[in-house]
Amino acid sequence: MSPKLRRVLIISGGVLLALLVIGTVWFRQVRQAPYPQVDGTLQLPGLLAPVDIYRDANGVPHIYASNEHDLFMAQGFVHAQDRFWQMDFQRHTSAGRLSELMGKNTISTDTFLRTLGWERVARQELAALDPTTRASLEAYAEGVNAYMAGRKGTQLALEYLFLNLLNPGYEPEPWTPLHTLTWAKAMAWDLRGNMDEEIDRALLLAMLTPEQIAELYPDYPANRPYMVNDLAAFANPEAAAPAAPSAALHTALTPAYESARAQLAGLQGALTLLPDEGIGSNSWAVAGSRTASGQPLLANDPHLSAGIPHIWYQVGLHCRPKGPDCNLDLVGFSFPGVPAVIIGHNDRIAWGFTNVGPDVMDLYIEKINPDNPYQYEFEGEWRDMEVITETILVGGGDPIDLEVRLTHHGPLINDLYGLAEFHDETPLDLPENYGLALSWTALQPNQTWRAVFGFNRAQNFEEFRAAAEHFAVPAQNLLYADVDGNIGYQMPGWIPIRGGGADGRYPVPGWTGEYEWEGFIPFEQLPWAYNPPEGYIVTANNAVVDEAAYGYQIADTWAYGDRAQRIQDMILAASGPLDVSDFQAMQGDSHSLLADDLLPVLMAVPLDDPELDSLRANVLGVWDHRFEADSAGAALFAAFWKHLLLQTFVDDLPEGFTPGGSGRWATVVRNILPDPNSPWWDNQTTPEIETRDQILASAFAAAAAELTELQGREPASWAWGRLHYIIFRHQVMNNFPVINSIFNQGPFYTSGGSDLVNATNWSTANEDYRISGSSPSFRMIVDLADLNNSWFTHPTGQSGHPGHPHHIDLAEAWASLVYAPLQWDLSTIQGVSTAHLRLEP
Repeated sequence: MSPKLRRVLIISGGVLLALLVIGTVWFRQVRQAPYPQVDGTLQLPGLLAPVDIYRDANGVPHIYASNEHDLFMAQGFVHAQDRFWQMDFQRHTSAGRLSELMGKNTISTDTFLRTLGWERVARQELAALDPTTRASLEAYAEGVNAYMAGRKGTQLALEYLFLNLLNPGYEPEPWTPLHTLTWAKAMAWDLRGNMDEEIDRALLLAMLTPEQIAELYPDYPANRPYMVNDLAAFANPEAAAPAAPSAALHTALTPAYESARAQLAGLQGALTLLPDEGIGSNSWAVAGSRTASGQPLLANDPHLSAGIPHIWYQVGLHCRPKGPDCNLDLVGFSFPGVPAVIIGHNDRIAWGFTNVGPDVMDLYIEKINPDNPYQYEFEGEWRDMEVITETILVGGGDPIDLEVRLTHHGPLINDLYGLAEFHDETPLDLPENYGLALSWTALQPNQTWRAVFGFNRAQNFEEFRAAAEHFAVPAQNLLYADVDGNIGYQMPGWIPIRGGGADGRYPVPGWTGEYEWEGFIPFEQLPWAYNPPEGYIVTANNAVVDEAAYGYQIADTWAYGDRAQRIQDMILAASGPLDVSDFQAMQGDSHSLLADDLLPVLMAVPLDDPELDSLRANVLGVWDHRFEADSAGAALFAAFWKHLLLQTFVDDLPEGFTPGGSGRWATVVRNILPDPNSPWWDNQTTPEIETRDQILASAFAAAAAELTELQGREPASWAWGRLHYIIFRHQVMNNFPVINSIFNQGPFYTSGGSDLVNATNWSTANEDYRISGSSPSFRMIVDLADLNNSWFTHPTGQSGHPGHPHHIDLAEAWASLVYAPLQWDLSTIQGVSTAHLRLEP
């Protein structure tokens, strides 16, 4: 190499190295630009008095203010400090305004959400707010806007650096109370109930009989627990039983349902807090008669999708002093974009949520006038639709006008023309033009946020129940415990009473007037319990009550009770009084009741291969039925379960209906397991007629082959934790290669699985075993004997800013079930605080 060329290469390398160093330094500065100030003093115009904010080693802020205006204003400020991008994205999503932010790629999502009209309903709710709730929302908005003032672009969040490539010149608008109210609709959507199943059932009627579909959507098992057993105070045994569906009608409407199903699937990227598989949460309270302290313990772990930034933000809200004009003193978990604490405890009570999953959505098949698409038939007459024009603004593109048509049932979510003609035997005389209208309780104005603020203030069960009466949607199982030794439960919500014997399982004709909603179950007749004699209450999305004895229909399907049964079993089997460590072990429990039922049958199946026989005996034969991270048995059983469902059901179902392995599928298999010749065992793609034992043997062989390929030929080296992991993915930046590596975090390997108390759900519809359904979005244990002895885990971290010390610092502890203290009293918080910010007017 010549000296001249050597000098050129050295200089070029030096220039490239310098550019790399400069680029790295520049990016580090850009990434750190939105990191918030957490120490010292800041002037915050609009405050009425000084506010102190202490942050502990986990980045959790505890806010101390002398009045409620300043308390909520400061909460808005700290939410914006740590999570403004998340708040901005959420408000655009829920309002159907993503295209303003993201450009043309999200027009279809906006179209559907504008059709539903979440923001339209939220505007009505805003106008009807009581003065106290309105003042709290306005103070919160002041705090968000105070943080935004003088900041833009990457000073707010790193995401805006890359958003500028999609939508140059975008600037966030000020925060308003409407943004908070509209986001509540997105939460209600994700906890919505059965509309997806309603469409799926209708589609399945094109291929299966109603009896077969009933086997795939079985009733709640008789050997699983209910939440409330004493119905004397609220039952209504006079209510009518629901009627059966019309198969012919739904077979003819298959194209309509396929269209609606595709629209719903298209929303998954923008709106997925609660996936279809692994729906649920756990919560239980135990009275002092069963605890070491003599006072109640309460546990809660809501199961939601795991992303980053995470849905929850932990915070303490403390009035100092606490008095009539400022009576809040609480800690717990909040939603960025929303004032108050959603789940947590104050100085007197603790509360938790699990989803009821009631059927609060119905699809009505509307007859559209063939001569006038703005009219629909009802009870023999044409009615005019309400027509609204929504304008979708598109970043970098032209606005789009969207025409939304509404019947008295709700918005038309898809229009259907040119359907296949009915079979000659169809008894219904239907015209050519149809639409599907959605009736949903969340599309009626309500005052749910008034309930949330009421929980924050409640001092006893009577006040807690009074607040719950305002909790319209999404209906939650509200679990309660207090420092006076009481435990309680209340199911709130607007639960429709349907006419015509409809059960909500299938879309119904909207033109007859026969299937109209006749009102909601009165609050006084909604299930509740207070200090039940058994000394515990368990809510795990299982059936609230025995509906046959209750008299009202709440839901057509529930979680099928495995988690509730296991929690109840552990409470009853405790060797002594329960304490916090017992509750931590219970939240981490990974024992599979499915394995208890299925393995004895598998172990008795003849296997023709001695190697497989030995594998079964040496791995599954000694397995303790627990899905621990180091378990070879758990890995093999999971693979077996996946292949069993695929080999049993895929041949019987339409394309796209792959079993996901949830509790419903476990119940389906349990129901057919005693019948070796059930038609479901037969593989429709072969000329032979297969039996149960043949399918079990084949599924086990496939599982062994898969595990050998994935983890080697030595079963001793197999481990569930090497298959079962989570990656926390950014809802937007995950879609962009290379860039996503800055935002996504993981993998984190963990124990647990589907239908376990430690519900790190995975899907048998996927090729791998990663956590793809819901998982514990936090774990909380409250000791009512000593609030300082309360504990939590959180999946990611408090900060939404990549690279920040509190961005992902809690993930390993969450995966390993290592708990941190839920700090409570001021002296403790001051003693452990790592930062103190004083806000002054």
